[in-house]
Amino acid sequence: MGLVRYKHVVDALAADIRTGRLRPATRLPTHRALAAKYGLALGTASRVYAELEAIGLVVGETGRGTFVRDPSYPRPGADLTAPQASAIDLSFNNPSVPGQAEQLREALRQLAASGDLESLLHYQPYGGRLHERAIVARHLQSRLLKVPGEQVLIVNGAQHGMAVAALGLLQPGDIVAVDALTYPGFRVLAERLRLDLAPVPMGPEGTDLDALQRLCHARPVRAIYTMPTLHNPLGCVMPARSRGRLAMIARQHDLLVIEDAPYAYLAGDALVPIAALAPERTVYVSSLSKNVATGLRFGFVAAAPEMITPLERAIRATSWNTAGMLTAIACAWIEDGTVARLEAEKRADTAQRQALVTEVLGELPLVRHPHSYFVWLPLGDDQRADRIAATLLQRGVTVSTAEGFATTTHVPQALRVALGSVPLEELPRALALVRQAVEQDSS
Repeated sequence: MGLVRYKHVVDALAADIRTGRLRPATRLPTHRALAAKYGLALGTASRVYAELEAIGLVVGETGRGTFVRDPSYPRPGADLTAPQASAIDLSFNNPSVPGQAEQLREALRQLAASGDLESLLHYQPYGGRLHERAIVARHLQSRLLKVPGEQVLIVNGAQHGMAVAALGLLQPGDIVAVDALTYPGFRVLAERLRLDLAPVPMGPEGTDLDALQRLCHARPVRAIYTMPTLHNPLGCVMPARSRGRLAMIARQHDLLVIEDAPYAYLAGDALVPIAALAPERTVYVSSLSKNVATGLRFGFVAAAPEMITPLERAIRATSWNTAGMLTAIACAWIEDGTVARLEAEKRADTAQRQALVTEVLGELPLVRHPHSYFVWLPLGDDQRADRIAATLLQRGVTVSTAEGFATTTHVPQALRVALGSVPLEELPRALALVRQAVEQDSS
C-alpha cells in the first residue's frame, strides 16, 4: 500500500488515543483483524502497531495482545517530561559557565557579612522591596525599557511572572492570540486557567501580523502572548518595523500584550521591546534563570501603573512574596556587574555551541539563531518526531518533539534540540547521535 495510506492509519489511531476515544488499557484488534479492517497486508498492520509502540501510545504483551498505554506514564520524548538522570539532556536548557558555583559561595559569604540580615527572614512586600525593584528597573534599561521601580514587581521566575499576568489581568474564556509554535509553559498555564488559545501562523521573522489582524477582526481577542526577541523554539527576532505594527494592532483592538523575554539577552544588540512601544497595555516578563542560573528563581514583570495592584494580588495568591535571600543575591549580582558579565560569557558560549551544530548537523534543514541555546529541526514528510525521540531515548539522549510547542491541531514533525545542558566537550557526540537517528529514520 502507499505511504500516505499507511500513515493515515497510524495517525488515525494515534488521534483516537490522544483524544481519549480509545482509553488506557483498551485491547486493540489483533494484527490480523486490523489488517482486515483497513485492507492492509498483515506485515503492514504489524508495522502500524510497532510504530504506535515506538512513540509510546500502545504496549504489546506477549500472548495477550496490544493495549492502549496509560498516558500518565512518562512518555519517551515528551516535551515537558524531566529527562532521566543518566541521559544526555538535549531537551532542557540549564546553561552554565565555569566559576558560577564559586560566585555563589562568595555571594553567600557577602550576604552573611551584611547588615540587617534578619530582615531577609521575614515576609517581603508582595512585589519586592522598593530599593530592589529600583535595581531591577535599572537593569531593564539594558533592554531599552525605561520604567520606574514602582512599575516593576519581583516574582519567582518568568513562569511565575506569566502566571501572575494571566491571573491578574485575564479571565477564564478570554481569547489569547499565540504563535502556532510557542513556549510550552504558557500552553500549560493557559490550559489550567481555561484561556482560549488562538494560534497565529509564523513567518521567518516571527508572528504573521496580517494573520493576527484578521484574527482580531474575526474574534474578540483579549490578549496576545509574544516572544519578539529570540523566540522559543524558533529563535527568530522580530524586526523593529514589525514591533511597531504589533503595538499598533494591540492598540487598535485593545489587546493586553504579555511579552516574554527570558532569552532576549542572547540576541546581541537590544531591540526596543513591545513594552516600550505600547507601555500602557504590555506586561514585560523576564528572569535571571537563563542568563545566571535556572535554580535562581528570580524573575520580574514590568507593567503600567494601573496594572500593578491586580498583579500584586496575583503574587499574593500564588506565592505571597519572593524569598528575601535569593532576591538580595540577585540584586547584588545586578549591581556589581556579575549579571552583565555572565550574559556576555553565555553569548560567547552559544556561538561556540552553534558552531558545533553547523559542523555536525549543518546539512540538515535547521532553523536557529546564531546565539541561541536551541535548534529547531524540521523533519521530512516520511519521518516521525516521536519515533526519532523514542530511538534517541533508547540510546540515552532526550530531545523535545513539536507536540509541546504546537498550538494548532496539526502538529509538525520536528525536533527541538536544546544545547545548554550538555558540557561543551560532550556536545559533538550528542549531536552526532541526533544526526544518526534522523538519517536512519529517513532511510
